[in-house]
Formats: sequence, structure tokens, C-alpha cells
Amino acid sequence: MELLSTPHSIEVNNITCDSFRISWAMENSDLERVTHYFIDLNKKENKNSNKFKHRDVPTKLVAKAVPLPMTVRGHWFLSPRTEYSVAVQTAVKQSDGEYLVSGWSETVEFCTGDYAKEHLAQLQEKAEQIAGRMLRFSVFYRNHHKEYFQHARTHCGNMLQPYLKDNSGSHGSPTSGMLHGVFFSCNTEFNTGQPPQDSPYGRWRFQIPAQRLFNPSTNLYFADFYCMYTAYHYAILVLAPKGSLGDHFCRDRLPLLDIACNKFLTCSVEDGELVFRHAQDLILEIIYTEPVDLSLGTLGEISGHQLMSLSTADAKKDPSCKTCNISVGR
Repeated sequence: MELLSTPHSIEVNNITCDSFRISWAMENSDLERVTHYFIDLNKKENKNSNKFKHRDVPTKLVAKAVPLPMTVRGHWFLSPRTEYSVAVQTAVKQSDGEYLVSGWSETVEFCTGDYAKEHLAQLQEKAEQIAGRMLRFSVFYRNHHKEYFQHARTHCGNMLQPYLKDNSGSHGSPTSGMLHGVFFSCNTEFNTGQPPQDSPYGRWRFQIPAQRLFNPSTNLYFADFYCMYTAYHYAILVLAPKGSLGDHFCRDRLPLLDIACNKFLTCSVEDGELVFRHAQDLILEIIYTEPVDLSLGTLGEISGHQLMSLSTADAKKDPSCKTCNISVGR
């Protein structure tokens, strides 16, 4: 039987966090003969990968020939924000069950995308299931070392400046390495109604009245839900003044929450005053997208311990947790 031509001019597009569309060119004489495609997909090795991993572990998808382009979804458990390489081979299944195959095409590299809004909505739904009842609070607070606040006063015009969010949380979060903001906490101790005296981030605490950052002129977005191999879970929320750069960034990427009615963080008017509540059973991490003036709050030293084990700096999400993972990747 006449040999098959080698596929060439591979194109990969319509890439999402868990799918892609692929096409290639082959000789016209092969179009009616080819019965199957072999697609070889490999996660790109990085410098930290296992040097002794067997290179020939089968990663090939065998698919019946369909008109190109074809969408690859669900055949592998694709991870978001991950670099892959792909090559293709065409084949004719013969009467004896064996395949006549072409040569392998060139290898093409691509990177999967972030979670889309629909995926974040699934995470949001999972977070809502364990959020618990709402507790009142009155201040947002940020813990850090004394030098951090001294630098803000001396070199930043008494302002806490937004910085780039690290890669903590879900690997597919569209905020990681993309959104600038200032991190705040708002969780209170159940028995006192006050912020805890312990912190993983430093012994100095800046407190600011909640209404300074969260009010009817602020949009609230859900950004992530994760844990770090622990029983407790974290939710990341974004506070962005309406019309700000941060607001524009979030609008296209994150689910928008009703500030007066959601399961995580609320601002509502009661008896003519703004009242604030947070979810009791989640540790909330709040990203405020604009600079914050230190003169709008108070700075002081806390009396508790520095619990480094609770730090979420570049924390990796537990990929096996059924509570906070969705089926499109980690």
C-alpha cells in the first residue's frame, strides 16, 4: 500500500483552560484514505521536573478521522496555564487490524488558558456551600513587618501601593501574576468580634474602617477558592472602585457579586448606616485594587504570635481536595 504523507503546517487555536482545536495539512491523496489520527500531547518539562521520568510513557490519543479542525477536550486532563507540546500522525487501519502510519509531524508548543467565568462560577458555588453564617465586622486590616509600613511612609507618599498578586491559590486563576492590589483581611474571632491577635505576616497591623474600602461605589468580585492541604479553606475576593483600572480588569474575567446579598462579604444599609458582614467558615483574602492612604486608618503592634504556617504566599492548592476543586484542572 502506498505510504502516507507526513502531516505538516499544524495550527492550534481556540485554546481554553481544558481544550484546544487542532488542524494540519496533508496530501489530497491521503484525505480519503486516512481512518485515524494519532495525537501526541506532552506537558512541557521544566527545570524542576523529575529527571528520571520515563520518556516513552504513552500520551497518544487515537481518534477516528474527522473533518479538520478537530477539538480536543476531555481526552486528557488538561491543566490551565500549562505549556504543552503536540505532534500528529495519520493512519490507515488495515484489514488485519494493524495501522499503516505516516511520519510524525513537526512539534508545536502552546499554553492553555486561565479559568473562564463559567469555571470561576463553579468554584464560587462550591465556596458558597461551606461559607457558613455571616458575622459582623467593622475594619479591614493588613499585617506586615514594621519596615514595610516605614517604607510606605518614607518612599510612597504615605500610601500602600498595589503590587502584583502572586501565584497562590488555583493554578487557573486569572488574577495570579496579572492583577495589582493591596491584600487585606477582615475575619474576626467568633468570641470577641475583633480581628485575631495572631498573624502569619508580621507583628504590625494597619486597620482601616470598612466603609473606606467597601461601599456602594465599590464593585465586589469572586476570584478564587482553595486550600493548602488543610481543613480550612480560603476565598479570594476583589474590591474595585467602580470605573477603576482594577474594575475594568475584573469585569471581563471574574463573577460580579451583589454587595448587599452574597455568601462571602456584604455591605448593606440598616437603620440608615452601612453594616458589614463576612462569612464565618472561610478565611477571606481581600484584594483592594487601588493605593490606600495610611492616614485613613491606624497602625499598631499586635500582641499575638507570628503563625508562619498560615501564610499563603505562593501557596499551592491541594489538587486532591474534593471541596474546592472543579473538573477542568487544578
